[in-house]
Amino acid sequence: MRPGEERPVEGGACASVSDLELLKLRAAECVDAAAERLGALSRAIWSEPELAYEEHHAHGVLTRFFQSETPAGSWAVQPHYQLATAFRAEWGSPGGWAAPRPLHLGFLCEYDALPGIGHACGHNLIAEVGAAAALGVKGALESLAGLPLPVKVIVLGTPAEEDGGGKIDLIEAGAFKNLDVVFMAHPSQENAAYLPDVAEHDVTVKYYGKASHAAAYPWEGLNALDAAVLAYNNLSVLRQQLKPTWRVHGIIKNGGVKPNIIPSYSELIYYFRAPSMKELPVLTKKAEDCFRAAALATGCTVEINGGAHDYYNVLPNKSLWKAYVENGKKLGIDFISEDAMFSGPSGSTDFGNVSFVVPGIHPYFYIGSNALNHTEQYTEAAGSQEAQFYTLRTAKALAMTALDVIFKPELLARIREDFRLKLEEEKF
Repeated sequence: MRPGEERPVEGGACASVSDLELLKLRAAECVDAAAERLGALSRAIWSEPELAYEEHHAHGVLTRFFQSETPAGSWAVQPHYQLATAFRAEWGSPGGWAAPRPLHLGFLCEYDALPGIGHACGHNLIAEVGAAAALGVKGALESLAGLPLPVKVIVLGTPAEEDGGGKIDLIEAGAFKNLDVVFMAHPSQENAAYLPDVAEHDVTVKYYGKASHAAAYPWEGLNALDAAVLAYNNLSVLRQQLKPTWRVHGIIKNGGVKPNIIPSYSELIYYFRAPSMKELPVLTKKAEDCFRAAALATGCTVEINGGAHDYYNVLPNKSLWKAYVENGKKLGIDFISEDAMFSGPSGSTDFGNVSFVVPGIHPYFYIGSNALNHTEQYTEAAGSQEAQFYTLRTAKALAMTALDVIFKPELLARIREDFRLKLEEEKF
């Protein structure tokens, strides 16, 4: 008997349940069995927040977690996979059902924090969800004694989501090349199978002027701070011509050293966001014109440097998130409506770039708090015991969805077709 066929439930003459549903129950049981270790994993990451590309403690916690899984050696772990604080843990069932190659399912972990306020975006919980869902799938498949499946479960530790884009580094290094479907989930204030995370481009703008005594002979100077202030105001004025879906926000990072010295140097950092990679260059051009105008007005020179990576918008995969919703509802997850999904607020993530190279899902989940992400209150919530129930429930839903992908070929075919069609729409 293979998953998908019906068999009677013990003790019930008329009731029946498919092997696939029993496998999903087994996956959930495996997550529950590991709950204490998973909670400790999350707390260890939360208690020592680390910035992008510096997540050495979190990296060590995660790699040791998979290396210590029983039986010993069940996960093949590459501790420093392409990046110093990235890793890859892989489990594969031997043999298979006459498939040309195993199905490669990826589960992604994030674990970097924000400066000053720690895990205010709950990346410790993202790491926990990815690890828990992978354990659930592995445990369910291992329960099929004598019926090995052509599946590889791969956990990727992806650093630097908050700054730099570790997933993009890993894409460029080929880490996603052979993956068929990827799974992760992000903490929020609600349960949403998808949110339209937008494309993002960041710039550092540097103005160079000329120092002079601000009281004795200010006319000898070229004020770089004036250039920064004009640029800031130019962009504020530009906002009335921006589309409602565009976002421009930034800071003045350096504005001089002493009031009686005309500032010879100033620096700004700005983020530009648009719903798609098609629109993002249009917005970027308008903003860069504002920066150059400020230099012209003050006589300063300007240097505009883009970030190492642009974050792409996240492509929806309707077939995949519909399967996730179906599984989540079985676990009691109350999802926001589809209309609310597409009209709600969103940010940006390097998972968007992943969604352009492999079909994937990036749902959001409630953690028992109404606090907003990137606040001190959310940091507290992400480290709370209450968040554990919601985090592990989400992991179970992801694991159950992964099992659907494995055992429902028609679903995998629809997921791949959705991916192809969205890529066609998003060509830029």
